[in-house]
Amino acid sequence: MGDVLAWFARDVFKYRSGVVWINLSRSFPDKKYKELKKIYKDFYRHFGEIVAETIWFGGCSYPRLRRNGIVTVKNAAEVSELYESTPSMTVLSTHCGNWEILGGLLGYRSEDGTMITVPESAISVVYKKMSNAVSDRVFALNRIAPLEDVGTECEVESHNILRYSLKHRDERRMYIYPTDQAPYKGAGKHPIGVFMSQETAAMMGSVGVACKLSHSVMYLKMRRIRRGRYEMTFIPICRDASLTTPEDIMRRYYDLLEEEIRETPHNWLWSHNRWKQ
Repeated sequence: MGDVLAWFARDVFKYRSGVVWINLSRSFPDKKYKELKKIYKDFYRHFGEIVAETIWFGGCSYPRLRRNGIVTVKNAAEVSELYESTPSMTVLSTHCGNWEILGGLLGYRSEDGTMITVPESAISVVYKKMSNAVSDRVFALNRIAPLEDVGTECEVESHNILRYSLKHRDERRMYIYPTDQAPYKGAGKHPIGVFMSQETAAMMGSVGVACKLSHSVMYLKMRRIRRGRYEMTFIPICRDASLTTPEDIMRRYYDLLEEEIRETPHNWLWSHNRWKQ
């Protein structure tokens, strides 16, 4: 199914083909055309698999995701320790791997069977609401993939996050932010220097809240091992964000993201118009 969807996206509809080519050529100015073409084709295959996997697990629960074994967490115990020993945790995710399966986070295990021991009710997934109500609800269910049907409301709209986090500042929580999108209208643009050979601006809301409330901060790396199998690694950025600055945290985030992209170039969402003016 993934191969068929990739063919339609790449060769029939040419889904955002121009954006993909521009992003690749500007991000890898030293690569030859053949190298860029290979990344281009590999990206669309990866994109088709993301869509197929999202359809497959749409609205499902942790037990099903766990049984399938689609994700292995490399350092679950380290995540649990940092969560338990700091006021709250901010996790900065990306559009590498398949970000649509982050909802099953608490159901994924390390190779030794260890799981992340964060209460389901303590997780807040931050997102930007979609204009289409049906699509918004479908993807919201994917983000939270409930362990049990307990009616947990853990998704938080991005424009409400400061008010929400201040309200819950006395609770230990894990906040998960997709952080690598282009700044959207009203979010503010903050220059962070060069990322993938291009001057880049970012949104600072996630790390601004972390600095105000002394959160620990981790970068979530998601590597595709093979078809239908991913590996998550949580990389600590800081233990107490109040001791550093939002700019320093965000610079570290984009350094880690660039390192991940250069390791597996096809694994990022190149169809996103990241550097739009």
